[in-house]
Amino acid sequence: MGFKKNLFCAGAFALGALAAPLPDCPDRAPAAGPAALTAATLIAIAPKTESCAGADFPDECADASKAAAALSKAFKTYKITSKGEQAAIIAYELFESGDFKYKKNHFPGRPGQGTRMMAMPNYVEQYATSVAGADAVAKAKAAGGDAGLVAVLALVNSDDEKSFGSAAWFVSTVCSAEVRAGLAAATKDGWNKFLSECVETPADPTRDPAWTAAIANIK
Repeated sequence: MGFKKNLFCAGAFALGALAAPLPDCPDRAPAAGPAALTAATLIAIAPKTESCAGADFPDECADASKAAAALSKAFKTYKITSKGEQAAIIAYELFESGDFKYKKNHFPGRPGQGTRMMAMPNYVEQYATSVAGADAVAKAKAAGGDAGLVAVLALVNSDDEKSFGSAAWFVSTVCSAEVRAGLAAATKDGWNKFLSECVETPADPTRDPAWTAAIANIK
């Protein structure tokens, strides 16, 4: 089919001076990435994301519909196009946020730690600078101490797009090319290296079910 189309395009080009407008004949079809992320996909990965009913902190909870929209925007913004990277980001945020129920650290309650990836304050500040600007961060930090940390976190927890965008920003900004290649390969070894080398936390079997489910359900 591709060979015949190429012949048609070549012929059309050669006769362009005599013919009607040329057909649209791209050199090659664009590579297809994963299908659009949907609420149904997230629910298949983590059934508890279907609803926020019974959430301990209802104002922090996001259901699958809100999460799918925010994550899709983040993947587009940070050019996260591979199934493996998308699966890792989803699994990482699911684990850290308790199936999208939290966006601040409540256990033990570390001031300034949060977003859906539960970023530590130093990364929260870097991310906030990226999405809110250095002036806004400086103003927030002026509160001083824990209050300043909390104020900086508020800059990136102000809406779902920012809060869910943290892990995509982290992968695209902090992780090495080697780690990203491992994630894109969608292998268990790549997932483990992401945790140990980029997140800097030991690979933990309790983190694996969300990743396995994400790999299986993202098409």
